[in-house]
Amino acid sequence: MLGGFAAQETRVSRSRMGKIRIGVSGWRYDEWKGTFYPEDLADDEQLGFVTEVFDSIEVNGTFYSLTDPATCRRWREVAPESFRYAIKGSRYITHMRRLREPNQSLANFFASGILELGSLMGPVLWQLPGNLVFDAGTIDRFLEALPPDTSAAVEVAKGHDKRVPDVSYGNGENHRIRHVLEFRHETFMTGQTARIARRHGVALCFSHARDWPYVEEISAGFVYVRLHGPGELYASSYGRDALDRWAQRVRTWQSGADPEDASRISSLDPPARKERDVYVYFDNTAEGHATEDARYLMERIRAA
Repeated sequence: MLGGFAAQETRVSRSRMGKIRIGVSGWRYDEWKGTFYPEDLADDEQLGFVTEVFDSIEVNGTFYSLTDPATCRRWREVAPESFRYAIKGSRYITHMRRLREPNQSLANFFASGILELGSLMGPVLWQLPGNLVFDAGTIDRFLEALPPDTSAAVEVAKGHDKRVPDVSYGNGENHRIRHVLEFRHETFMTGQTARIARRHGVALCFSHARDWPYVEEISAGFVYVRLHGPGELYASSYGRDALDRWAQRVRTWQSGADPEDASRISSLDPPARKERDVYVYFDNTAEGHATEDARYLMERIRAA
């Protein structure tokens, strides 16, 4: 994995570079008080604090249950226009329904309030369970059902049922929606996975952890990286040497290139880009590793 990454210099275009966004997964962690958060910071002020330090964050709550419009409006109000919320897709769709017949569940998900985020809505992450094996038909049908923009999401949301008591279709503005698929079962390590994702313009997550396969297959016009910890899952720090190597990799992806030693699952050339947006989220949240690692990586990127 990361330990074998070769140090390399990257030639960067002089034209406008893609945006690199670095953040953490979630923000409600008691152990962050006194280390990342000031001891006297109120719980309802934590999100505002995060938006001042990072320019993006993964929202975990939408994975566990449907949200509501008032909550999403508060998220939008507390963040600057340059901020982006990456939204975790509902585990009811990924873990309980296991992607089968997703239309009704997707309608409820998009009707529940997330469209209130408007232009602050970043990619939607669909995290698959570790025991879900690859089935080409199931994956193809699920990715086909995902709306490419907020106008399409509104049409999907109109099929909601009574499980969404407070419906919101957003403010009427149209923005693209980027989708990301994070798989954790080795059966996905096949070129067919890459071809299906590429056909639908869905990014395959670069999901780094000791507990499941790692891939760097670029299947969309952006890159999405999740760093869960190099040792103990969710509870180990990357360390500065490793983060320096991650910084090199992030800059390479941003420049529109692909590292020579990329962990690929197909022979397809990545979609051609002069520059790419790159989203990086640290999920090694125990003991504050995520905030420390994210801030260090931001410093290295800015220094470059």
